[in-house]
Amino acid sequence: METEKPFTGKRGEVVAARYLEKNGYEIVKYNYSIFGSEVDLIARKDETLCFVEVKTRGSDNFGLPEEFVDDRKRRKIIRAAKVFIGQKEYADFYVRFDIISVLHKGENVEINHITHAFQEE
Repeated sequence: METEKPFTGKRGEVVAARYLEKNGYEIVKYNYSIFGSEVDLIARKDETLCFVEVKTRGSDNFGLPEEFVDDRKRRKIIRAAKVFIGQKEYADFYVRFDIISVLHKGENVEINHITHAFQEE
């Protein structure tokens, strides 16, 4: 008897990337990491560069996935974004910070894309 593999964060990132692509985004980078900071997905749509944090959960018993992106994580994403957009190729792009929550409930997967989830202060 084969057991079902757990729905991991990496699988959630794949689901989120497919969702973005179906909605007209181009994935520029997966798991961008620098100076101890990581961004799950960097996506482009037109002249907007989106830094996307993906949160995956198997239930919402302890809260919605997006509720687990705390201030510390946001600061790290912003720090990584600053380095990334320092590259001349993206210097003139509008920058946005999004969260995609992937909630795996049995056979169903619920995706919630929160655009403009947070901003640099």
